[in-house]
Amino acid sequence: MEAEASRRRALLRQVLGWRVAAAVAWSVLLLPVCTAAFVVLSGIDPFHPVRWMSNSLNDLYTSYVIFCVLLMSVVIVVISVFNVEFYAVVPSIPCSRLALIGKIIHPRQVIHSVVHAVMGMLVAWCATVMTKGKFQFLAVPCTPSESLGDAVPQMCLNEYHLFFLLSGAFLGSSYSLSYLINNMNYLPFPIIQQYKCLRFRRSLPLLVKHSCVESLYFVRNFCVAYYFFGYIPKVWISTTMDLQVDSKLHPLDSLTGLLDLSLFYHAWLCGVFLLITWYIAWLLFKIYATETHHFPVQPTFAEETDQCLPKILSSNPPLIIKFLALQDLMLLSQYSPVRRQEVFSLSQPGGHPHNWTAISRECLSLLSDLTKRLITQQEAAAANGRAKQPAGELKVFPQTPACCLSLGAVVTEDVSFQSQRSKIVPRSSMSSLVKSSLTPLKRSPGSDLGSPFGSPALNGKMGILDVNSPWHGSVQSPRVMRRQPKLWTSGSDLQVNGSHHESIPVLSAARAGSEAVQPSFIYTWLQNKQEQIKNFLSKRVLIMYFFSKHPEASIQAAFSDAQMHIWALGGLSHLVAASFTEDQFGVVQTTLPDILNTLLTLQEVVDRYFKLPHVSSKPPRISGSLVDTSYKTLRFALRASLKTALYRITTVFGEHLNAVQVSTEHKKRLQQFLEYKE
Repeated sequence: MEAEASRRRALLRQVLGWRVAAAVAWSVLLLPVCTAAFVVLSGIDPFHPVRWMSNSLNDLYTSYVIFCVLLMSVVIVVISVFNVEFYAVVPSIPCSRLALIGKIIHPRQVIHSVVHAVMGMLVAWCATVMTKGKFQFLAVPCTPSESLGDAVPQMCLNEYHLFFLLSGAFLGSSYSLSYLINNMNYLPFPIIQQYKCLRFRRSLPLLVKHSCVESLYFVRNFCVAYYFFGYIPKVWISTTMDLQVDSKLHPLDSLTGLLDLSLFYHAWLCGVFLLITWYIAWLLFKIYATETHHFPVQPTFAEETDQCLPKILSSNPPLIIKFLALQDLMLLSQYSPVRRQEVFSLSQPGGHPHNWTAISRECLSLLSDLTKRLITQQEAAAANGRAKQPAGELKVFPQTPACCLSLGAVVTEDVSFQSQRSKIVPRSSMSSLVKSSLTPLKRSPGSDLGSPFGSPALNGKMGILDVNSPWHGSVQSPRVMRRQPKLWTSGSDLQVNGSHHESIPVLSAARAGSEAVQPSFIYTWLQNKQEQIKNFLSKRVLIMYFFSKHPEASIQAAFSDAQMHIWALGGLSHLVAASFTEDQFGVVQTTLPDILNTLLTLQEVVDRYFKLPHVSSKPPRISGSLVDTSYKTLRFALRASLKTALYRITTVFGEHLNAVQVSTEHKKRLQQFLEYKE
C-alpha cells in the first residue's frame, strides 16, 4: 500500500511539480510590475504631472519599497501553496444551504480564511508603507488638546493606519470566502488548446476589471462593518499599546470620518493591488495545471511502464493525472495518426492488443458507471425523491425487528432467493432498451457491480444482493416479506424459471425468519417518536430553509465529473472511427458491440434524465466572468458529445453496422442515426 502511495506521489510530483514552480516564478516576476503601478497610482497628482512621475520613479528605488516587494513575494508563495493544496478538478457543489454552511465552517476552510486574512494584513501594511503620508505609521506624535503649550508631545493612535490593516484582513477573508463559494479552486480544462501566453493575455483585462469591481464591493462592506464595530479594535489597540486618541481628528467609525474620499480611494487601490496579485497567481496556476501532457502509449524503456497512457488509465492515479490522461487520449485520437497506430498495435511476442484493451476497458467502465448512477437517481426521483441509503446501512421501519440490523440467517436466505431469481428484472425499473443492454454493461471490465450507485435492477441482473434495495426482504416488515415473491413472479417469469414450486421453500424460510423475533415496546416507541420529530421539523419554515435541497444544484452535482466522460466519449469514438481505415489487425471490431451497446444505453438514460421534473432542457447563459462556471453546463455538453460520438461512428461505418450483434432496440436506434433522424 505504501509503495502504491509513493508511486502516486512521484507521478504527481513529476507531472505537476514543474507546473507549480513555473506558475509561482512568473507570479513573483510580475509582482514588481504591479508594485510599480500601485506606487504611481497611490501618489497621483494630475495637476503636477512632472513632479508626480519624478517622485514615483524615485520611490521605486527606495529601500522600503524593495523590502515590501520581497515581503509580498513571500505572500505570493504562501497564496500559491494554498492554491495547490485546495485545487480540484471536480467541483464541490453543496446541494443545500446547510451543506454550504458546513463547507464554510470546515476546519480546512477556517485555516484558509485565517491565513488569507493574515496575508491580506501584510499586503495592506506594505501598501501603507509605500503610500507614505498619513497612512505610514501606526503611532504618531500628537499633543492632547487639554495639555499646555510647552507639554511634551505624546504618541497617539493613527486610525488611518489601523483602518488599512483591518481592511487588508477583511479583504483577505472576503477573498477566501469568495474562493469557496464560487468554486474558484475548480480547474476547468480549456476546450480549445492555446499557448499559455495567449491564455494569460486574453484573461488579463478581465482580471483587472474583476479586481476593480470586487475591491469596490469589499471596501464598501468593510466601511459598513467598521462603522458598527470599528471602536472595538481601536480601543483594544490603544489600551494594549498605551496610545492616546487624538480628539482633534474625526473618528473613522463615524459618517464624517468614512466620507473621506482620499481614505476610500487609497483603501480601494490597496484592495485592487491585493486582488490583482493574488488573482495573477491563481490564474497562472490554472493555466499551467490544465496544460496538456503527453503520455507515451508504449514505453521506450522498462522503467517508463508506469507512465504510459494505458497503464495510467487502468490504474488509480490522482484525479488530475487521470483528467490529463483522458485529455491526451482525446487529442491523440483526433490529431495523431502515429499514436493511433500504437493504440491499435499488437504486443510482441504474443500478438495481444493490450493497449486497446486497457484504453477501451477504462472508457467503457467510466460510461457504465455514469449510466448506473443516472439510473439510480431516476429511480430515486420516481420514488418521490427518497434516495436510497449508502451501502452497508439498513433502514429500519417501526415494524422491523431489531435483530435485523445484523445480517443473520434472514439475509442468507434472501441471498439464495436473489440468486435463484437473478435473471429477472423488474419491469418498472428500466425501459426495454436499458434492460436489453445490461449484458454489455456486465461485460464492461472494471465496473463496480456492488457499488451503491448501481441500480437494484442492474444488481439483480448480475445476481448481487443489495441490502438497501426496496425489494430486499430483510429490511421490511413481515407483511411485506410475505408479498415479496409476488414482486418478482409473473406468468412470464414462470416460463423463464420453470416450475412455480421453487419459490415455496424460500418463502417459508423468509416468513419464519421475519416472524422469529418481534420488536420490543421501547423500540417501537422510540421509532414512533423519531417519526413525530421528523414530521414536526419538516413543517418549520426556517428548518426547511436550511435543509431543503436546491434542484438545480443537485443536478449540477450529478454531472460534476462529466468532463471525464466527455473525453472518454470523444476519444473512444474517434478511435473507433479511425479504425475503419487504420486498424490493420481488427482489434477494435472485437469490442464494437459492447461500445455501441454502452453508448446507446447511456444516450437513452441521459434522454430520460432530461425529462425528469426540475431538469432544464436549455443551458443557462454563461456570463463572461473571470470565475469559471462551465461546470453548470456539463450535462448539456455531455448530451451533445454523446450524440456526436454516435453520429461519428455511424457516419464512418454506415450500413456495415447492421452486421454488428446488438439487440433489436439498439438496431432501431442505430437505424435512426444512420438515417440522420435522431
